[in-house]
Amino acid sequence: MTETAVLAGLFASAFLSATLLPGSSEAALLALLATGTGDAATLVAVATAGNVLGSLANWALGRFLAHFRDRRWFPVDARAYERAAAWYGRFGLWSLLFSWLPVVGDPLTVVAGMLRVDWRWFLVLVTLGKAGRYLFLAAAFAGWSAR
Repeated sequence: MTETAVLAGLFASAFLSATLLPGSSEAALLALLATGTGDAATLVAVATAGNVLGSLANWALGRFLAHFRDRRWFPVDARAYERAAAWYGRFGLWSLLFSWLPVVGDPLTVVAGMLRVDWRWFLVLVTLGKAGRYLFLAAAFAGWSAR
């Protein structure tokens, strides 16, 4: 498999994992690190870019389709919305640093769009949170594999 295909696969995995679809970009990143496929910094950058763009898709969904929130097909149910809104209510804009968390992270990015959070702040904070997660995973893997 070419390096471009590997990176495209990681990007797609990270993008889909950031949306409300199931996925595990962390597992994909760790598998690539374990097999020595690609440079760690490049893998982290690609995973971060895909994950942030997936979150931006969530933001756009919340921003432009919020009036469909009560529809059955809307990807955030009432309970997830309330939980994410509570996080946002408690931590404000800074809650976007937690967009990498399971369960609350993806709905939080939709809620940010619904609450019309400025896309520039959104990108900065979500990128910091998600890059931090991937950097932590890569560093932890490097420390573990060095043993």
